[in-house]
Amino acid sequence: MPDRLMTAQPAEIHPATPGTVEVATPRGDIDRSMRRRRRTGQVVRTAIIAVGALVMLFPFAWMVATSLTSDAQLFATPPRLIPDPVDPSSYTRVAQTFPLWRWVANSVGVSALSTFLQVLTSAMAAYVFARFEFRGQRLLFVVYLATLMIPLQVLIVPLFIEVSRMGLQDTYAALLLPLIASPFGVFLLRQFFLTLPREIEEAARVDGAGHWQVFTRIVLPMSKPALATLTVFAFMAAWNSFLWPLVAINSEHLMTLPLGLSQLHGRFTTEWNLVMAGSTVAVADASSTWTALRADRSTRMVPSRSGEPIQLWPPARTAI
Repeated sequence: MPDRLMTAQPAEIHPATPGTVEVATPRGDIDRSMRRRRRTGQVVRTAIIAVGALVMLFPFAWMVATSLTSDAQLFATPPRLIPDPVDPSSYTRVAQTFPLWRWVANSVGVSALSTFLQVLTSAMAAYVFARFEFRGQRLLFVVYLATLMIPLQVLIVPLFIEVSRMGLQDTYAALLLPLIASPFGVFLLRQFFLTLPREIEEAARVDGAGHWQVFTRIVLPMSKPALATLTVFAFMAAWNSFLWPLVAINSEHLMTLPLGLSQLHGRFTTEWNLVMAGSTVAVADASSTWTALRADRSTRMVPSRSGEPIQLWPPARTAI
């Protein structure tokens, strides 16, 4: 039986149909199509963000409009977003009837001082937990973090008894003491300190720097983003605090702004234009104060114009 040889058959080549021309899509058309899609996506995202911004800003616009509405037009139907006529007398009546600016000063002072103390104590405690090793360190840190699970409502009665026995009830100290320590602040800064390179600190110790110099001249300048974040959280929490000042403060001249605004509500009736005027002042003060206290948004190592990182140690002015 003869061997059968398998031979490869040549591929059939079909000529192009007469009258048809194969045209390749130019790359420029593809680029224009991609740019058009990106532009459409940007327009859609911008429209969504604009709608969301309008929804979030509408309550503030309504608050300002109500504060500028007269008593006669307060419950007019249909309601108007732009009052006619504009009546700014609500702000004058609030300032004359209540110690509004004293409340503002109390809120600014208590919030700023408590924020400074909270950031300071949190930074020092976080540095100890991040750089010092001692027996029971992890257990102590876990127990300290466990206090985050205890709500403030549970601590109101013990705090009130402690403050009363110390003779600090109805004082500024009663407002400040519960705010100067923060387990959340210690946790936030400790986790950030653990990401800092130890080589810079070791180089400083070789030059003779102690723990305090390393902490103040190296760790803190490199931790500006975390410190700024904690500053914002601590200030807003102190500014909006209501429950604890309600329990600890009785005198009207010691009240903070959130507690003072509650005094604008009457027992039987409420003048909502006065309430909205006080709320507008509170929002404006909080925004301006936060802007004034805002830390510089800088990175840990900021490159100079020459491309080289800024030297953090040794300091330019003081030699060790």
